[in-house]
Amino acid sequence: MMNSSHALSALKHRNFKLFWSGQLISLSGTWMHHAAQNWLVYTLTDSPFFLGLSGMTTTLPILLFTLAGGVFADRHHKKNIILTTQITLLVLALTMAILVAANAVNVWVILIIAFFIGTANAFEIPARQSFLVEMVGKKDLLNAIALNSSAFHAARMTGPAIAGILMQYLGIAACFFVNSFSYLAAIAALLKMRFKPEEIKTAPRRGVVKEFKEGMRYIVNTPEVYALILASGIISFFGFPYINFLPVYAKDILETGVKGLGILMGCAGAGAFTGAVILAFRGNSTKKGITMAAAGITFSVALFIFALSATPWISYAMLFLMGLGAINQIATANSLIQITVPDELRGRVMSSFTTMFLGMAPLGNLTLGTLAHYTNTQTAISTGAGLCLIGTLLVLWRKAELLKM
Repeated sequence: MMNSSHALSALKHRNFKLFWSGQLISLSGTWMHHAAQNWLVYTLTDSPFFLGLSGMTTTLPILLFTLAGGVFADRHHKKNIILTTQITLLVLALTMAILVAANAVNVWVILIIAFFIGTANAFEIPARQSFLVEMVGKKDLLNAIALNSSAFHAARMTGPAIAGILMQYLGIAACFFVNSFSYLAAIAALLKMRFKPEEIKTAPRRGVVKEFKEGMRYIVNTPEVYALILASGIISFFGFPYINFLPVYAKDILETGVKGLGILMGCAGAGAFTGAVILAFRGNSTKKGITMAAAGITFSVALFIFALSATPWISYAMLFLMGLGAINQIATANSLIQITVPDELRGRVMSSFTTMFLGMAPLGNLTLGTLAHYTNTQTAISTGAGLCLIGTLLVLWRKAELLKM
């Protein structure tokens, strides 16, 4: 167990401290936006299928464009990429807020804006993930990943809960306005950062196609990295779509309403935040492979129980365990990949990780949304949970060397 000073070692770096503080504020707005968008879509359509479609349009660009975003991240200063995307996201969130406030929005407008948000994220995420090493170096990289995850999931815990209150008392548009303003914190933090020339890592330019193939060749020829990316894709496809169906549980299954939606999302965020803090204190511990395997199994089993539950307190507890399992599985896989990959390939490899981690979700959203339409939401989510568990066990069986990492 690490002491608290070691658990916060990445914050000794000025650039990371600025980045982390800005992200903590901005991500809270992002999760408010996400909760409000799902509730708005379900209110307008009363359809689990459109909830799945909404999730798909947000994450489909990640599947389509993140690999290109990885090549872009290796070619350019990652700070500038992130700054550009944050400004773009501010404009999109503000557009949504104005349209909702003017009562000029329908589900198709929501889907179009969600697609553009996903496109910006497709370039921002690989740049952000590979940017960490430029801010803190390899020595504090694992701690930076854990702290970055803690910010993400602290926002995931508080953002939806605040969104539930705002939607009830001020209306849905308030959530989108707050999100647009929250990007100002991230933009200000990025503008204050300073880097020495040697800290900015870019790869030699040899042509986009050649650079892309170089990254894919490395992944295919490195079995451990390939298996880690595959395991993340399984969780993404079969497991993560559950979050887009939480309005169905809040409104129709648990009957807890919009406040209950905030609690549901907050419980998953609380579990993930707890897991991220534990990771930060554990630091560069051994047996990461076993931690990742146990976390993947925990997530799948808890998701299965949640899917069939009609009791609020059981659902809240399972969501906490799901958050705890998901963060340990994904953050551990992330750190293992980042330790292994060469600096000059980091953006491309992390874009492949992001494609599987987030890019499989749109296909999962559409698949489970369609299944929910023809059966019911509980059947769809429980089926996804079962397949998530089977897929995780198969990867561990075929790539047992992961348990030794």
